[in-house]
Amino acid sequence: MKEVYFDNSSTTRICEKALESMIKTAKNNYANPSSLHLKGFESENILNLAREKIAGKINCDKDQVYFTSGGTESNNIAILGSMAKNRKFGDKIVTTNIEHPSVLQSIKYLERKGYEVKYIKSSSAGIDFDDLTRSIDDRTALVSIMMVNNETGEKLPVEKIKKIIKLKRSKAIFHVDAAQAFCKIPIDIQRLGIDLLSISAHKVHGPKGIGALYVSNKNLLSPITFGGGQENNLRPGTQPIELISGFSEAICSGEDTEKHYNRVNEINNYLIDKIQGIKNININSSSSAIPYILNLSIDGIPSEVMVNYLSDKGIYVSAGSACSRNKKSRVLFNMGFSENRINTAIRVSFSRFNTKEEVDIFVNAITYAIENLSKN
Repeated sequence: MKEVYFDNSSTTRICEKALESMIKTAKNNYANPSSLHLKGFESENILNLAREKIAGKINCDKDQVYFTSGGTESNNIAILGSMAKNRKFGDKIVTTNIEHPSVLQSIKYLERKGYEVKYIKSSSAGIDFDDLTRSIDDRTALVSIMMVNNETGEKLPVEKIKKIIKLKRSKAIFHVDAAQAFCKIPIDIQRLGIDLLSISAHKVHGPKGIGALYVSNKNLLSPITFGGGQENNLRPGTQPIELISGFSEAICSGEDTEKHYNRVNEINNYLIDKIQGIKNININSSSSAIPYILNLSIDGIPSEVMVNYLSDKGIYVSAGSACSRNKKSRVLFNMGFSENRINTAIRVSFSRFNTKEEVDIFVNAITYAIENLSKN
């Protein structure tokens, strides 16, 4: 039985280049990069080269890249660290109601501490810009909005959001969770005017347990953990050189990003064409979503039933965010979808390694499921 892995928004399989680099680094560059001897300098050089590669990918200086344990920690440092540093400038946070749990839970923690939080309304067509414009004022210290939604693939217009912040003459720090966008769509920090940007390696065929945070100015943040002076005192702890080398090798060039995007777009369109004529299937992702994610609802078959059925066939999808397991989709609810669409939703997420043959296997499986499992 051929396995079909369509759960790449949860995590991707590690690519060969990343795996080979990790093994080589673990064998040969095991020294602490903070050690003041030759072996330490060799490890530090790997660290710096990886920083340069990430910086080149998002158009920033390498000293503005800080390594973390992943997107979740990057989001926590960005949100908690910026508000710890800048509360004197305001006590209001503006975000959306469709953010990743690592953003929302960090913000809800601050809300319990007395910060005011405004959750911008959203729909299947995106966020409410009138609501956003009204919400940003002279008390707003942080605006935190994702670049790509992890459940529907909706691409949020980050550049337009920054223009609204400037139009309101707000001093708010602008944080963007780009875990689902990095290495999938172009990101130019300078053009977008982002202050803080979170990324993760395991979403781009790198290892789990490593990510990064872009920080435009270190004075924007206070550390939220303490220890050594690593990562310029912002994120202490010995850097995992093996994971960092794997992250670096997983990062594709600009030309490859475009090539992979076009390939995935072709796969996405192929799936949409195949299911157009199948009764009971509704597409929840909008036309502005990136092709790496396609959210579907299949009438009459609860999400968990469909996920388990497909899993038994060696086809792996999810019912939503892997960080909100066994919970109904908050994102689809806040986007205004009906209870039926929410209860029957599955997320299909692609990578550059997927094929049209796998789409055929998936479509055959859900067609059989509709004919045999549907309550209708």
